[in-house]
Amino acid sequence: MRVLMSRHSEGWEHSYLPHAEVAIKRMGKDSGLYETVTTARSTLIRAEELAGYDVLIFATTGELPWNDDQKKALLDFVRGGKGFVGIHNAVDTFYQWAEYGEMVGGYFKGHPWTQEVTINVEDTQHPATAMLGESFRVFDEVYTMKSWDRSKSHVLMSLDNASVDLSKGNREDNDYAMGWWHEYGEGRVIYTALGHPDELWDEPWFLEHILACIKWAGRLV
Repeated sequence: MRVLMSRHSEGWEHSYLPHAEVAIKRMGKDSGLYETVTTARSTLIRAEELAGYDVLIFATTGELPWNDDQKKALLDFVRGGKGFVGIHNAVDTFYQWAEYGEMVGGYFKGHPWTQEVTINVEDTQHPATAMLGESFRVFDEVYTMKSWDRSKSHVLMSLDNASVDLSKGNREDNDYAMGWWHEYGEGRVIYTALGHPDELWDEPWFLEHILACIKWAGRLV
């Protein structure tokens, strides 16, 4: 399996990105399951290039300078049966391109809590969350979402509202998903909101979670 990771930042550039790049490459090599190409630009996002990949990972920010052909290539890639993995800031991307938000499942609305929180695992059977138990504690920057609808994705994990000062939240329904999956055309889309702290990318349980997201998107599990 071949994986292409884009960490193109046109907005805030997260400090975790170099750690993620190394970790994802290493996991592919150590497991023997996939090879990874990473890029901090968008020149590889073209139909003829994407044809050679099975999974696309986004850890991107801002309005990327894509043309219409590149946008079509991404949507065709996923709709045609390939995999897409969104990590943390992948939802902080392409606000002006509604089809992207529809594909990934939502957009970043804010991060009212950067602290240790409890995450409830809503699907303990899915390969991407099976290693996490029924709940776990983690220090992270908690993203909240807009243009996100629980009925349109299968929620994998969500914030335990009792672990935060809920008055700081910004959704009327207080529904703060931290990971989900859905089908997009014939393809698989999975998103995890975790990953902001550099230190997480050295945690075995977190890397197992990311690896499982990649395997699931690529139909290895």
